[in-house]
Amino acid sequence: MKTLLEVLNLSTDFLEQKNIANPKRQAEELLGEALKLGRLGLYLEYDRPLTEPELVRCREWLQRRGMGEPIQYISGEVDFFGCRLKITPDVLIPRQETEILVDKITKILSTAGTEGKTLWDVCCGPGSMGIALKKRFPDLKVCLSDLSPTALAIAKENAEKNDVDVEFFQGDLLAPFGERKSDFIVCNPPYIAENEYAGLDIEVRKYEPKMALVSGDTGLEFYVRLAKDLPKYLNSKGKVWFEIGDGQAQAIEKMFCAACWTSFKHELDWSGRERFFSLEIE
Repeated sequence: MKTLLEVLNLSTDFLEQKNIANPKRQAEELLGEALKLGRLGLYLEYDRPLTEPELVRCREWLQRRGMGEPIQYISGEVDFFGCRLKITPDVLIPRQETEILVDKITKILSTAGTEGKTLWDVCCGPGSMGIALKKRFPDLKVCLSDLSPTALAIAKENAEKNDVDVEFFQGDLLAPFGERKSDFIVCNPPYIAENEYAGLDIEVRKYEPKMALVSGDTGLEFYVRLAKDLPKYLNSKGKVWFEIGDGQAQAIEKMFCAACWTSFKHELDWSGRERFFSLEIE
């Protein structure tokens, strides 16, 4: 029987041969998930022989990763800001950049107060932002919406999985909220232009849902609609946070250049790219 360390070394070599970037880190993450040990746990049990069922699972997962399938879809789960989320190819894989945004929002809400307040997670996908914020602020009323019924079904499973009570609305952008208003809105809409899609990593194009990535010819279509519609959905002093594409901040700021907004702010992610945009209404 092969030990865990032997399987890890063989897996690293296999992924390197398949031209998978960062093969050792990828092998560690894959085996850590497959064996439910985590990366650190692999080295704590490095000399343990693997059972035949464990070897079969690791081989199967390794073959799938070698073909380019993301680890998150192989395992079917991902950790996000203190939550464990179900992930399928019907929804985008939550990124670390989005965790940065949630962390920024958490700091602001901690100061602003959440009792009696409402937050909407629009284009929620698997529900990562809304669920994480509800878990952090139990007295905050959270509503999740998405155009995709399948994505919304996964978000419902994730709410149950993380034991949070949120509401769900299915429909196009803000339309399903009708006459309701909110104090806070978070949104990670599609923002890739159609002509940029072919240049995305093959793993993204082959496995992640195009509907959640591409907004249209310019990549700005959803922001155009939000700039027009958001004011009527926000309470006084309402705050909004977006995730945006690199290089879109100036164009988006021009869209929201109206008297009803009291502040605009775009911020960088850890790699120095413009990734977040926030604003506040009068």
